[in-house]
Formats: sequence, C-alpha cells, structure tokens
Amino acid sequence: MNMMTPTRQLLLLAALLLGLSSCKHNVTTTPQDAFSIDISPKKKEYHLGDTLQISIRHPRFEGTVQQTSYQIHQQPVTTLGDKIVLENLLLGKQFLSVSVQTNDGKQYTVKKPLLILAQHAPKLLSYRILNEYPHDKEAYTQGLEFIGDTLVESTGQYKQSSIWKWNPFTGEIYQNVPLQPIYFGEGATVFRGKILQLTWRENIGFVYDQQLKVVKTFAYGKSKEGWGLCHNGTDKLYKSDGTEKIWLLHPETFVEIDSLQLCTDKSLYTYANELEFANGKIYANTFLKDGIMIINPENGAIEGVVDVRGLKDKVEKTPDVDVLNGIAYHPIRHTFFITGKNWSKIFEVVFLPND
Repeated sequence: MNMMTPTRQLLLLAALLLGLSSCKHNVTTTPQDAFSIDISPKKKEYHLGDTLQISIRHPRFEGTVQQTSYQIHQQPVTTLGDKIVLENLLLGKQFLSVSVQTNDGKQYTVKKPLLILAQHAPKLLSYRILNEYPHDKEAYTQGLEFIGDTLVESTGQYKQSSIWKWNPFTGEIYQNVPLQPIYFGEGATVFRGKILQLTWRENIGFVYDQQLKVVKTFAYGKSKEGWGLCHNGTDKLYKSDGTEKIWLLHPETFVEIDSLQLCTDKSLYTYANELEFANGKIYANTFLKDGIMIINPENGAIEGVVDVRGLKDKVEKTPDVDVLNGIAYHPIRHTFFITGKNWSKIFEVVFLPND
C-alpha cells in the first residue's frame, strides 16, 4: 500500500479546496429564486382598487437594480410611485410577476400568487313576467338563443339529446335533430352564421349550418366539460364548464385561449351554467340555484344577481321537472326568455333593480 507524504497531502487538500471554491462561484441564480417579494398590507385576498406596497427582499444576484416592472396575467400593472394599484385586471387566482433589470444588463423575475376579488358587492335584481308561452315539457333544456323570432334550443340527457329550432310565439317546430345516443347535449349559441352546440363529458362540440347539418366538430383542450356557450356578437366566444372559470374560445378554431374567473367581493364562484350575452354583459344561470348572475366580461366580476325564485312554481308539476336553465335575449323586444329543464312553460321577462 502506498503511503501519501505530508507534502502530497497538503497539495491534494489545496487542490480540493480550490475545486470547491470554483464550484461555488459557478453556481448560477435562477430567475425565480433571485429574490423574495413582500407585499404590504399582508392579506389572504385583495380587491380591485387596492394599492399595494411591493418590496424586494434578500437579493441573490450581483449588480444593482436599475428598473422594476410588474405584471398580472401578462398585463402591466398601474404604478403609483413605489406602489402598485390593482385596476383593469382579471379577477381570481392570479400571479403577481415582479421583474428587475440590473446595471449589468441581467433580468430576474419572481412570481407570487394573489387572490383578487371584485371591488363591489353584486346588486340584487328581481323580475317581472310579461308573457308566458308553452314549452315542451319533454325538453331537458341546456341551451337557448334567438335567430330573429326563432329559438335555437339544445337539449340534454343520453339517448334524448337534440338540437332544434322553433317559434315560441306560434309553437311551430321547424326542425328537431337528435344527437347520437352517446352524446349528452349542453349549451348552444349562434355565432357568425353557424350554430354551435356543446356536449357534457364527451369532449366534443358540434358546428352546424343554419339547416342543422354538422359541418365540423371541435375538441375541448383545457376545460374538461361543456356547460354553457355565448358570444359578444363579434369576436369573443365564451364557454362555461362548471368551475369558477368561463373560457374564451378562439373565434375560428374554438380552442381555449384564456379564461375569466367568477368573483364577487367575497369569494370565487362556480356553477355558471347556460350563458347569454346581452347589453354588454354575460348572463349565467346558476346551477341548482334560482338565480342568474350578471358578469362583467372584462374581468369576471359578478356585478348583479337576478332572483328568479317563483318561476318554477308556475310550471306543471311533473316528476321530471328540474332546475332553471335556458336564457335567451330578444334584441328587438329587449326582453329575456327563461325556462328550465322539462318545464312546461317559457317566460318572457324583464329584470328590475331592487331599490
């Protein structure tokens, strides 16, 4: 066995120490752990309009900070001196992204989660019935929208789902096209001359022409289920899926490209069901509730809730009568048509503020 001399031992120790020192200097700081963020005041949730003090702590990079910028959901955040203001932002669970630029030309970015809620509580509205019309009590209504005086209605249930067109003023049914038994029909809308219909858990949407012939299909990518569907009249298509999100779909491919999160000033909300776009707002039936949410499409704030209790009491009592679902706006009459799953009536109503 070879014995190492003291001189060789010292040389080896020196070499090891040098190697360790070199390794230490070669460790790089990743952008996400380059520093820490402190937010003042510290809260579990914040509201639109709040002003926050953001402090950078424990920098783990060389150089001095020359510039700091802030983003939430890829949108620049308004600054007020050395503070940020929560305005013109999407609500819900978001990430505050803080980026620093150093004097040596390097940039580091750290993200911190924030829950941003609406600034004001929703207003409460009621309704007034103008007219009542017969509705097929066998129709498990899932989607409802007008083309002129013609209602496009999507119905659900396996082996019973369909898409049909009919006139509520005359009762005439123009077309009724059944879906294959494997599909559970959901929300529908009329967009750019085509009729779109969702299915529940089958991960497929149908695109029909005006004669209700399927011209193409599309798949869901990020949203697991299909619930409601509406559009803003031009380029924005909205889809609900039972979660706190309403998805924005690409107007040509129908791929989910972004989402809104539904919030009041108190919390996130789920179960937006059938959707309708009217007067610049999204109207959403609330699953299992006799209420309609009025949603700001710019940020997801629930700005109002229509209390429609009492409507279900006015329909024929059958074993199949189910929850409120189905809301369509008539742009000429400036009224809403509301029904439910297996309801014998459809109601023409206006919404009224509670003063």
